[in-house]
Amino acid sequence: MESLEPGDSPGFLLWRASLRWQRLMTGSLRPFGLTHVQFVLLASLWWLTEKGGERPSQRRLADFAATDPMMTSQVLRALERRGLVVRSSHPTDSRARELGVTREGEELARHAIRAVEAADREFFGATGDRRTMLDFLRTLAQ
Repeated sequence: MESLEPGDSPGFLLWRASLRWQRLMTGSLRPFGLTHVQFVLLASLWWLTEKGGERPSQRRLADFAATDPMMTSQVLRALERRGLVVRSSHPTDSRARELGVTREGEELARHAIRAVEAADREFFGATGDRRTMLDFLRTLAQ
């Protein structure tokens, strides 16, 4: 069996790169008082409502963001306490909650998205061709 150095292991390198990227995200979101998962759910909810024209359920948001439904519910309650999202009874499913973004949540999401996109440009800029990098990440994310 061939002996590999840690720097020759794709999994080890992915682990190191993801930790570095997560630290950058944490720092980028700190001024907004958001954790990374709070940002992902708030930005995803904003996108679904603003761009997608939806009033998604918690389940729809969890599926869209690829997050655990129970954790999604807990994070949404925290965002609701901050006045960033609203959760209301779903019109057709008594077990579901329909979600919306408040005006404050929308404003925070827009600012945080700009900060995260700038951090992503900084982090991923070293990879060269953006399209090739995105195609590669899409393949890994499937």
